[in-house]
Amino acid sequence: MVVLAASIISKSGKALVSRQFVDMSRIRIEGLLAAFPKLVGTGKQHTYVETENVRYVYQPIEGLYLLLITNKQSNILEDLDTLRLLSKLVPEYSPSLDEDGVCKTAFELIFAFDEAISLGNKENVTVQQVKQYCEMESHEEKAHKLMMQSKINETKDVMKKKASELDKMRMERGKIDKGGYSSISGPRVIEKTFSDMSITGSGFGSGSGLGGLSMDMDSFASKPKGGRPSAAATAPGKGLGMKLGKTQKTNQFLESLKAEGEVILEDVQPSSVQSRASPLPPTDPVTVTIEEKLNVTVKRDGGVNNFDVQGTLALQVLNDADGFIQLQIENQDVPGLSFKTHPNINKDLFNSQQVVGAKDPNRPFPSGQNETPLVKWRIQGMDESSLPLSVNCWPSVSGNETYVNIEYEAAEMFDLHNVVISIPLPALREAPSVRQIDGEWKYDSRNSVLEWSILLIDQSNRSGSMEFVVPPADPSTFFPISIGFSASSTFSDLKVTGIHPLKDGNPPKYSQRTRLVTANYQVV
Repeated sequence: MVVLAASIISKSGKALVSRQFVDMSRIRIEGLLAAFPKLVGTGKQHTYVETENVRYVYQPIEGLYLLLITNKQSNILEDLDTLRLLSKLVPEYSPSLDEDGVCKTAFELIFAFDEAISLGNKENVTVQQVKQYCEMESHEEKAHKLMMQSKINETKDVMKKKASELDKMRMERGKIDKGGYSSISGPRVIEKTFSDMSITGSGFGSGSGLGGLSMDMDSFASKPKGGRPSAAATAPGKGLGMKLGKTQKTNQFLESLKAEGEVILEDVQPSSVQSRASPLPPTDPVTVTIEEKLNVTVKRDGGVNNFDVQGTLALQVLNDADGFIQLQIENQDVPGLSFKTHPNINKDLFNSQQVVGAKDPNRPFPSGQNETPLVKWRIQGMDESSLPLSVNCWPSVSGNETYVNIEYEAAEMFDLHNVVISIPLPALREAPSVRQIDGEWKYDSRNSVLEWSILLIDQSNRSGSMEFVVPPADPSTFFPISIGFSASSTFSDLKVTGIHPLKDGNPPKYSQRTRLVTANYQVV
């Protein structure tokens, strides 16, 4: 069989959409379409008309005709099967079956026709498959966009935290100036506040008021419940003494955040921040970062396809003079744990005493703003019982609706921050109906993804659930489920217990940051 063209025309023969599958001039196809209404008789039961050269196979759709033009040697039964498939596709892409509605969705209809017919021959596809091919979904693209959105959200949190911190310091300086202290005490107050909040970076002297600063995300990933708007954002103090150069811009930034509906929270008390992590002030000459990344693939029916933990110990030294050091570390004895050291690290010393030191003691560790990875490790062979977070999805079709129940269960070993569970959905015209949820949800209509967010999972909410309803869909549509979170402890529990100087003098002060993050965590 050879389909010459698939078209949608009006009762008068006006071509609205036409896709030709063989070489054919515009004059010829317009002539064939214009001649069709004259050939259609009234009161006839059949749905095809033949001429000397071609056969018209058609089906009325309200005030229009869906029309196939084929050669006379084609199989009429296959032609009718092709016509039935196209008649199901047209309402999917053109909800309004009139001239305006068809013209607005002309390109979508042409793309759908191309998936159903190839070189004049019908493809063995269903309506659902055609829709899937036309959507051109990419799980890699979704994962990339989710990662980028997560970074954007983290940056916004940092900006809000910094703005609130700066305004609070401005209020504290105002109170001190009123109490009769000299303006010299201003910088001391700033230094103490920055020390308490455990902010690392190059300080205000690095350019803009916010650009030179970076904050340990784990130290404030858990915001206190019931936070209230900052007093500095609502009632600025009067008669301020010494001011920062960016005070006016900071106020404008706060006002813009408030205008967008953001709530500026009071800063967390330093003691509660330091209870989760204990990084030291930015003046500390040495910073140690311990990070583990999870690569996990869990089967939807139970079991683990892949469970891989990769860790890194990185060192940042600000000055060359402080680089003549050795790090004493310790870790838990975890089955399947294997270490790998940098080529310039003394492997014998590390294996015998768990000391990280350079092969050449006269050569310091690299200094500067960049971190240098010194030790890497990997944990393999763990089973499903060691998963930090388990997610189960139960879709069930009932009538014209699909009910989806999702539940999570977190292990006791970790408190998880900024948890985002992303569930792919079928193409929807409106957001799904969420009936019940522990946490918050957001629907990404462009990528057709439902994001379930839990700010913190700790002893108070080790398990939770969500239920939503969508139109009928295949259960496999809701997989793979992507999961993202972070924690302030690791599987290996590796930590630096002390620093040994290689030259005379006291060991330099150091700060230590520990975090567990997800690189790829999916339920398939």
